[in-house]
Amino acid sequence: MKIVFRYLKPFLPAVLLCIVLLFGQAMGELTLPNLMSDIVNVGLQGGGISESVPRALSPQAMEFLTTLMSPEDEAVFRRAYKQVAPGEGGAEAATFPKLEETGGYVLALPEKERHPDVSASYDRASSFFLTKAIALMKAAQEKAGAAGSAASAEEFSASSGFDNREPAEIYGMGLLLRMDPTLPEQIQAADGGGDASMFGRQVGTAMIKLFYRDLGADTSKIQSKYIYRTGAQMLLLALGCGLAAVSVSFLAARTSAGLSRNMRRSIFEKVQRFSKKEIDRFSTASLITRSTNDVQQVQMIVLMGIRMIVFSPVMGVGGLVMALRKSPSLSWIIGMALAALVALLLFALLVVMPRFRSLQKLIDRLNLVSRENLTGLMVIRAFGNERHEEERVEGAARSLRDTERFLFRAMSVMMPLLMLLMNVLSMLVIWFGGHAIAESQIQIGDMMAFLQYAMHVVMSFLFVAMIFVMLPRAAVSANRIKEVLDTPEGINDPEQPESLPEGPCDVTFDHVDFRYGGAEEDVLQDITFRAPPGQITAFIGATGAGKSTLVNLLERFYDVTGGSVQVGGVDVRRLPQAELRRTIGFVPQQAVLFSGDIRSNVSYGAGSATTDETIRQAIAVAQAEDFVSGAPGGLEAPIAQGGANVSGGQKQRLSIARALARKPRIYVFDDSFSALDFKTDAALRRALGSYTDGATVLIVAQRVSTIMTADQIVVLDEGRVVGIGPHKQLLQSCGVYREIAESQLSKEELA
Repeated sequence: MKIVFRYLKPFLPAVLLCIVLLFGQAMGELTLPNLMSDIVNVGLQGGGISESVPRALSPQAMEFLTTLMSPEDEAVFRRAYKQVAPGEGGAEAATFPKLEETGGYVLALPEKERHPDVSASYDRASSFFLTKAIALMKAAQEKAGAAGSAASAEEFSASSGFDNREPAEIYGMGLLLRMDPTLPEQIQAADGGGDASMFGRQVGTAMIKLFYRDLGADTSKIQSKYIYRTGAQMLLLALGCGLAAVSVSFLAARTSAGLSRNMRRSIFEKVQRFSKKEIDRFSTASLITRSTNDVQQVQMIVLMGIRMIVFSPVMGVGGLVMALRKSPSLSWIIGMALAALVALLLFALLVVMPRFRSLQKLIDRLNLVSRENLTGLMVIRAFGNERHEEERVEGAARSLRDTERFLFRAMSVMMPLLMLLMNVLSMLVIWFGGHAIAESQIQIGDMMAFLQYAMHVVMSFLFVAMIFVMLPRAAVSANRIKEVLDTPEGINDPEQPESLPEGPCDVTFDHVDFRYGGAEEDVLQDITFRAPPGQITAFIGATGAGKSTLVNLLERFYDVTGGSVQVGGVDVRRLPQAELRRTIGFVPQQAVLFSGDIRSNVSYGAGSATTDETIRQAIAVAQAEDFVSGAPGGLEAPIAQGGANVSGGQKQRLSIARALARKPRIYVFDDSFSALDFKTDAALRRALGSYTDGATVLIVAQRVSTIMTADQIVVLDEGRVVGIGPHKQLLQSCGVYREIAESQLSKEELA
């Protein structure tokens, strides 16, 4: 996967910005359940009282609280408050109107500057109050003769000796009677195994609410304000998370698309520099698959990875920490869910992954068979082999179908199992969380937050697992791309290139040997000849004699394995490839046209600056003027992909015109007249003689009639030169040539 990181470098700022946004989004989404818990616990159950100690106290409330404290706690607690006289309530008077009438106590310091011992003192006082309440409850039960059952608030009051209490205790008893009517039952739960500290905090909050009512505060307004404020925070946080998610999606899409664009461009540029040896090694179908499907797999893993690889671990770890903080007693449920998830994913890795690795090769195979079938469609029909080809395509498609069907079935089974796991997790959290709430171990809001954090943890691990499921296939694709990009080019420009001399250039083959990669024998052996400028040099020989291979060496589609090929006295290996090929006008054995129109195809090698006069002149010499002028639109007549809308002879003539329009110093015609009739062939060669005057012309031909007028003919037989000379001389001196000529022409035509 190193190649992926290499192509990600230009997009590093966008990736870093995504990481920052994702971290912020994760923090926001981890905060939302906590705020929801606060709304339930504080806003709904706690009446919106979020303070750990009262902001203001009446004189009676201060007296009551300090009687519950030790001397040390009382000193700390009193130092945190400032006594105000009637009429001196200040800013707090707006919330607590009775401060103006009766006076009281207000906090002297804001909470962030307050010593933590103040909150601890208040917590100990409320816990002590809870302890006394439990004792009073038991006494009430014993006096009422209802041991082991809850006492009512009236029984609680009657059994407590209300009328014989000191003022502070009377005030405290009043607090008990004004609290939740179900308080006696809750006190029993706290004494019977529940979390007394948590219940103590609840009692402390309830006391603060009553203290505020004593001072005339509108506790309903306080509650609504807290809920609205916290809800607005949740709304803004959700909006921020949404904007971050949209921004990350946009940046990730642009990054992955840009990466795939650059990767495809690199593959294309690399393949453009490949020699025929490298092309043959990979096959065209495989190169197409690597530049399309394989790049798409890499693009997909980058698109998902930018988001999931950063976001999911933060959400998973953060959600786990937050869940443990909310309720450690329920953490075993998350552990059980993660264990089931890991077991499910291990099954997927062991069973599904091997099939993923073979998938790309099966796509290669299907592309190869389909391409061969479509390319050779006419041949298949001519020989009536449609059924055989259908079976080949069906076999390749069946293998791919079976593999994909297995993968899709495996994934379709995994999804319901994962949903079942999520639902079981929710059920267990609600079931055991409900029991914990009944036993006063956690609060309702904490259970709700724990459920959301548990979902975050499981989903995060699931997303990470999905990345790891996709990663092997993407890694295979990345390695296939890397294999293309890291393949050394068989033909390269020299480090210190030379230049061609001005003027006409001759072509010299000096003891040239050549063999294909992996072959045991040379296909060309000791080829030596010179093609001077201003003359036509032709090549003829039996099929497989090496004629096309020879001109491919001139173009440096392959490099010689022995000897040298020289142009203008310079070894072609010492020339830049672009300069060498600009010097040559090449017409391949198989005519190739590109989609567009006639003008774009003829001017393809000469560039867009080619004038209409040059194009028409080249078309006239190539004997294509009649059908071009008769075509609708003339030079603008459309050409379909591969030249499918023109005949073989028309395609060949347009290919010849393309080479002529370039006006190079060397012309190479590789069996380029085979689709022409004898009349057109003769007319083209006559016109070609004057048009190419002064240039070096090389013609590969199968027909003797095409090359009879050549200045010299090179006869090849099994990769060797067996004769060089003009037509009449070779008839006398070369048996191979004479045999070829007599097989094609009569004695009168040979004379």
